[in-house]
Amino acid sequence: MPGRVVIKLGGGLITDKSSHKSVNYDAIDSSSRVILEIVRLGYSPIIVHGAGSFGHLSAKKWGIAGGLDPKMSTQQWDAVSNIRSDMKELCGILTDRIEEAGLDCDTFPPSQWARGTGSEFTGSISMFERGPDDPIPITFGDVVETYDSREFGILSGDDIMLRISMEVHDVSHVIFLIGDAPGIMDKPPKLDGAVLLEEWRPSDNIDAEHKKDIDVTGGISLKMSRACEISKHVEHVWIIDGREPNRILELLSNGQTIGTRILPS
Repeated sequence: MPGRVVIKLGGGLITDKSSHKSVNYDAIDSSSRVILEIVRLGYSPIIVHGAGSFGHLSAKKWGIAGGLDPKMSTQQWDAVSNIRSDMKELCGILTDRIEEAGLDCDTFPPSQWARGTGSEFTGSISMFERGPDDPIPITFGDVVETYDSREFGILSGDDIMLRISMEVHDVSHVIFLIGDAPGIMDKPPKLDGAVLLEEWRPSDNIDAEHKKDIDVTGGISLKMSRACEISKHVEHVWIIDGREPNRILELLSNGQTIGTRILPS
């Protein structure tokens, strides 16, 4: 029987990270159509999405990832409120498009159910245990409260992917959709001669790009790290070009596609 497919829609895929609150509707719509086909194949999808330009730019400006700074606490708390509101807006856009494709969804903002940052964050994920006829659960990277003097921090969608993939039953495929490459490349994809790696494990050294001026959660390196941990428990863990979401259907049908399969160390 088909299992659960956990999909991460990267923030760089569904938005333009360099432009505040700029939505890539074409990417969202094409992904939504593929999610519908995944359901028709009998799989139960779980969707996590990134923040992109709805979160990273403001978080970078106000140092949200580092927690509370007494010198600008008022501005930071305003930014926290605005980022949470913007993330709900982005999730709403995604949810509306998926529902327009013909599916029902439930949304779960992490600021309402999660505490702490990193892969050891706390909060029940029981709401992601869904049957094939239940609404599709959707969550995202968000600003959450912490249990220490930081008071708040950024919980990455990649860390949420790890816990869902490890703790929810019957996960058969975990797929990270990115927006700027066909998968993991041997060097930054914008450089001439960059080659797609069909498989990757931690012992394979590559030049992974992290856009520190924009990304506040670790970029592709964090995805690779979390994907590797997941691959110890889930057979099919892939990083795929989200601009070609039909490759997910190819993977589910044939066990292979264009992209990078992640293997444990």
